[in-house]
Amino acid sequence: MALSQLFSLLLSFTFLQPLLSAPPPENIPSPITPYFRACLLLLRLRGRPSDHLLRSHKANPTSQNQTLLDFARIVLEWTATCKGRQFDRIFGVWLGGVEILRSCTAEPRATGIVWTVKKDITRYYSLLMEEQTMAVYLGNIIDSTYTGIYHVTVKIHFYPAEENHVRIGIVSGADLILPISRNLPLNDGLWFEIQNATDVEGKEFKLPQNAYRAVLEVYVSFHENDEFWYANYPNEYISVNNLTGMPGNGPFREVVVTLDSMIVGAVWPFTVIFTGGINPLFWRPITGIGSFDLPTYDIEITPFLGKLLDGKSHRLAFSVTNALNVWYIDANLHLWLDKKSVKTQGKLLKHSSSPLSLTLLSNVAGSDGSFVANASRSVASSGWVKSSHGVMTTKSRQEFKYSNAMKLGKDGNLQILNQRIHFKGSLGSKTPSSSVGSTKLFRNFGLYMYSDNNEKGNGTVESRANVALDISEKSQTTSRNGFSVHQLKNTQNANGYLGYEDKMISGWGKTKQDYHYSGNKLCYSRNIRSSDYTILHDKESNTCKRH
Repeated sequence: MALSQLFSLLLSFTFLQPLLSAPPPENIPSPITPYFRACLLLLRLRGRPSDHLLRSHKANPTSQNQTLLDFARIVLEWTATCKGRQFDRIFGVWLGGVEILRSCTAEPRATGIVWTVKKDITRYYSLLMEEQTMAVYLGNIIDSTYTGIYHVTVKIHFYPAEENHVRIGIVSGADLILPISRNLPLNDGLWFEIQNATDVEGKEFKLPQNAYRAVLEVYVSFHENDEFWYANYPNEYISVNNLTGMPGNGPFREVVVTLDSMIVGAVWPFTVIFTGGINPLFWRPITGIGSFDLPTYDIEITPFLGKLLDGKSHRLAFSVTNALNVWYIDANLHLWLDKKSVKTQGKLLKHSSSPLSLTLLSNVAGSDGSFVANASRSVASSGWVKSSHGVMTTKSRQEFKYSNAMKLGKDGNLQILNQRIHFKGSLGSKTPSSSVGSTKLFRNFGLYMYSDNNEKGNGTVESRANVALDISEKSQTTSRNGFSVHQLKNTQNANGYLGYEDKMISGWGKTKQDYHYSGNKLCYSRNIRSSDYTILHDKESNTCKRH
């Protein structure tokens, strides 16, 4: 990328168990396998945890008495190396308690691997303009079996804006970001841990009195008994077949977000498959959608500002319907402040949250069976805020639909499932005299999984699997600057074989991915094919083709 870089903040961490001082390896035996994900490139292209919290550093990009300039883009870059044997590990990066990256490690080879994640973190602009404490947590285990040590470099790149670049009003980044996460110091991640369906975790906060907009950004990941929640058996099937210890509660999950015990939104998450999931050879070197940069989910809180601008403490909390151990959840509350006023006012006009509608049809025939689950929910709210921008009324709505069809055969050794989540969101703002803007967002998350396991005797098992993932997204925005449409379609299809006893003894994996993005002024596509660590095809294009 031929772009000038004004500042680069470099932070280095070495991940060890126990915590010892050790330099990163100078030479890793060749060949090193590069891992990557298909994504929209930044700027010109648009682009099982345990143990210790590793370190905290002060992050201050203007600490050398430089003049504070405006930046068009800020990019977090995480680069890591590892060699040996290791599981996929979840990790997080926080600044001042605000999470800015949730990710999963690549699984290493004996000869070594290297991978890099680049994430646009411009939305955390105000946070990055002040001195902050950076915390990184990566739960790792080192023993005679799991020998991989992660050596990590974290950089934050600040790209200067062009002359006359302006950040104003409601379309600019938030002026303040409050962490809805656990507080340091911890020997763990700052996320909340949701361990069952009745667990509710959250945090109290107090708003500045001049806020005029609020958006909650939610980070979500699922692990252990719920890592593959979308494939969990219904409890009826587990009971009939006496499958004690088998993860259950069926294949539906939702994250419910409450404000002072009132449901203000929900997250029906994309089915991120980590780098060791289903068949690890699927994800070498192409990683599963979302595994290197887990998606976040925004919930508009602006209609509720009338209740929050009272100078008192309030509580945001999270629960997970049907949850098993464990879900990691935290959030960032993005706030826009009225610099011309010390006190804004507001009122919640209307709020409705339909009860969750969830049905499950079961047909159990011994160890075989078929199951169909369907669910829906909607949340809507409206309210006004009076600030120096005038009296602005905001309406927000979330609509969710879900379906999962699962079939079990061959005495439970064959599992086939199709799952789809549909989301429709709308947001509109207006003054008494005119419309300020509106956005409609349509999302579809798809998953197909075929898994066939055959016992061959002597403790040997053969597993054949096929996985298809897809994300489709379309946003339509109307503002005083005009009308814009952005569309994204990201699909993956992987198939492969594993033969194993206590550990993998043979196998192969093939993966293909097609990524297409189109906007008013920019298009980008990438098509990749791989087989057994080898890239067979990789083609990029900036030609606009509507999908």
